[in-house]
Amino acid sequence: MVDDQPALERKVVDLPSTVKVEVYPVEIFLCLHSNMENVVTAQFSRADHIHTIQKVMMKQFEVVEGAETRLWMKSSDTCCERLRNVHVNVLDSCLISGMTVIMEMRNADGTWPSSRPQIIRNSVEEQESYRGQPGVCGLTNLGNTCFMNSALQCLSNTPPLTEYFLRSAYLEELNFTNPLGMKGEIAEAYADVTKQMWSGRHYSVVPRLFKTKVGHFASQFLGYQQHDSQELLSFLLDGLHEDLNRVKNKEYIELRDADGRPDQEVAEEAWHNHRRRNNSVIVDTFHGLFKSTLVCPECRKVSVTFDPFCYLSVPLPFSKDRVMEVFFVSLDPVAKPVQHRLVVPKAGKVFDLCSALSEMTNVSVNQMVVADVFNHRFYKIYHADESLSCILDRDDIFVYELSSRSVEEEGDEVVLALYLRERSQYRDSSSGSSSCGTSLFGHPLLMAVPRVQCSRNALYHLFLQRLARYVRPPDPSEEGEDDEELYKIQTNGVSDDDGEDNGMRPGPFKRDDCCDGGQWDGQADGPAVTQTQPEQAQSQESGKQVQAEGTSSEVRAGCSTEDSASASCSAEASAGVPTNSQQGAGLQQQQPCETEVEEEKGECLPQTNERKGYQARCRKLLFSIQAVNSNGTTERGMGEDGSAFSFSSQPYVAIDWDPDMKKKCYNENEAEKYVKHQSMEVPHQQTTVQLQECIELFTTVEILEEENPWYCPICKKHQLATKKLDLWSLPEVLIIHLKRFSYTKYSREKLDIIVDFPLRHLDFSGCLLRKTGTNGEPPSRYDLIAVSNHYGGLRDGHYTSYARNKDNGQWYYFDDNKVTYAREEQIVTNAAYLLFYHRQDKIRQPTLLPPSDSSSSPAQPANDVNSHKHDGMERATSCVNMETD
Repeated sequence: MVDDQPALERKVVDLPSTVKVEVYPVEIFLCLHSNMENVVTAQFSRADHIHTIQKVMMKQFEVVEGAETRLWMKSSDTCCERLRNVHVNVLDSCLISGMTVIMEMRNADGTWPSSRPQIIRNSVEEQESYRGQPGVCGLTNLGNTCFMNSALQCLSNTPPLTEYFLRSAYLEELNFTNPLGMKGEIAEAYADVTKQMWSGRHYSVVPRLFKTKVGHFASQFLGYQQHDSQELLSFLLDGLHEDLNRVKNKEYIELRDADGRPDQEVAEEAWHNHRRRNNSVIVDTFHGLFKSTLVCPECRKVSVTFDPFCYLSVPLPFSKDRVMEVFFVSLDPVAKPVQHRLVVPKAGKVFDLCSALSEMTNVSVNQMVVADVFNHRFYKIYHADESLSCILDRDDIFVYELSSRSVEEEGDEVVLALYLRERSQYRDSSSGSSSCGTSLFGHPLLMAVPRVQCSRNALYHLFLQRLARYVRPPDPSEEGEDDEELYKIQTNGVSDDDGEDNGMRPGPFKRDDCCDGGQWDGQADGPAVTQTQPEQAQSQESGKQVQAEGTSSEVRAGCSTEDSASASCSAEASAGVPTNSQQGAGLQQQQPCETEVEEEKGECLPQTNERKGYQARCRKLLFSIQAVNSNGTTERGMGEDGSAFSFSSQPYVAIDWDPDMKKKCYNENEAEKYVKHQSMEVPHQQTTVQLQECIELFTTVEILEEENPWYCPICKKHQLATKKLDLWSLPEVLIIHLKRFSYTKYSREKLDIIVDFPLRHLDFSGCLLRKTGTNGEPPSRYDLIAVSNHYGGLRDGHYTSYARNKDNGQWYYFDDNKVTYAREEQIVTNAAYLLFYHRQDKIRQPTLLPPSDSSSSPAQPANDVNSHKHDGMERATSCVNMETD
């Protein structure tokens, strides 16, 4: 070496299948993301680690020590790649001479400069000026992502995990080589969300990048369907653990059975073996140890193992009874429906519901028919042997009393389903015919009709009698000068001067009707109502949303021409349906009128006094009758052949009202009235169980299911052994999953019972097996720090969360991007789903004072942090009504 000359250091690079001396190092350009014009050239060996480049850049650009940074490798003007793993060397990272390395530093609000375009802000000025309590930050709903938001808020308010990420301890523990992990991407995405939420500079954060990463590594969370917050939490804890696992190379460990050894020895061995393969902040914070005891039913072999767990999934006591509310519709037409509250077996049949109602009403079970009413129609009419599990709590269930004769298969009566429809004021031009559209209204009825009274005339009087409570005939004194105008409205304004008989009139009259002198008896007799095979009601609950209100293509009370009227009358007579004179109504057989005979011949009636009298009698009909399908829709061609009802299936009939006649004679207020039975006055006491009961149920001995038997090493075959789980050791943060969703072979339901869980001093000393010698039992008291709530049922719902801020000790309610103060008495509800408990010996006292007056509303409208004007249950009600989310 020549004096005063620098040494020429060269490193040996280990290349595949050879070793070489590096003569020319890699020359790269360095710059900051905030000032990319200031470029510095530096040389590095291919054997240097990226971490070395990071240190050089921080020194070169005077970056504050401890600042969180990340590097990007720029190979062209438009292509940048993130240098995620700072522990790999230059050669392995494919960094070559001429490339640029860009360093960026995390912003004060928790974001990165490079990701600013993807972050939706209220406004730059608003965000920059906002200073709020760290951690009190909402999460925007990206579309049915409330389940994810709820889980993130609970984890975010878990002090040991949040502090671990806030102090950037995860950067030194990212595991990029773990084949079970996500290359550190889940951990980094979670860190980004956490740091933004705890920067105190956001009202709400948009977790889009986190959602994308979760969907990339767990395809079940792709898209924007509703999911389970517990399933998301399970995936996230497992993903964070593998991304942050300090064990780089997992060794194979053969597990041994206890074979009579002391529990303490077996447990320590199991925990030690677990930590040899799994060592991360997740294990440190959330993992505990079960003791599992299996006993063979044949040889009585006892197998004891100790297994780690991340959360407790505890069952809820299963109630055998169910409370249902139904409306009872009496056979008495003037009696209002009565609402009853019944207690029925949860696994019972419709017959059991009728039996419970029979005890209250003294009506025989054989005279009851149970139906689900939806959108003014019968969604489903139940059989007595159908299971009650197919009836949801939100269904409107009506029980109709029928005469005893109607329940016989070959009895003298048939059960009709009666719908009420209102005609449109306008013609349906889309069908290309003179028909009008109709819409259903009011409550449908089930009524028994004698088989011999199935003509229009007889049905008209029976229906009028059944609706007597809220339908009245018009007062004759009211029928004055406006009769002609009303008739024109009923016929859609087509006057008789046009020389054609309009199809909207209430059907052709028989000979004896025309000269009846205007009496109510005998004005509606015409062709018998035609009944076709009704459409089958959809069995799935979602079908209710799809069944649209039908529009009739042939919504006419009778035939539209005189020829069809004559044919209909003849068909009725040939079908053996009793005419008006044959039904024992006391009417005398009369000779046909001269004008009626002319009509039968197909001739247009002249504008005579007889014609006007005929019109006056037409005007007195309140409604017309039409056969329909189960949806209340008239099918094309119905009612044109005059045939009798087909009794092979459930007949559906609609009575069609003209709007003015309905307004005049139909009392909507009276029709909607009902009375409450005394059973409704007794407040419904919702079942409440203690959390301790659920934990005890978790540790109860059970027999393994047939789908999951245990292989006995002595018997050399699979056995349905008895199994008992006990708690050996508990973690610093204990997550308790309340198994509200029950799935069995026979039913699926959500258990809405209230689990009374303590906010403080949850004590496990009575059920914890591990002892620590002279020091007695280990710490076993816990305080609540967060709750994930689920409102709604199996098919839909909404997730929210309660959480206690680690810095000021104040409870908050998180509902997506809205955050409000919460009181402790609001937290225990029947919506609680996931409970987060922190062990008391690890709880750090709040460093800040709680808000001085949480009953007042701070001037923070964007994140809505203010007092509740209502309790948690009222808020839950608004959430339940959200169908999609």
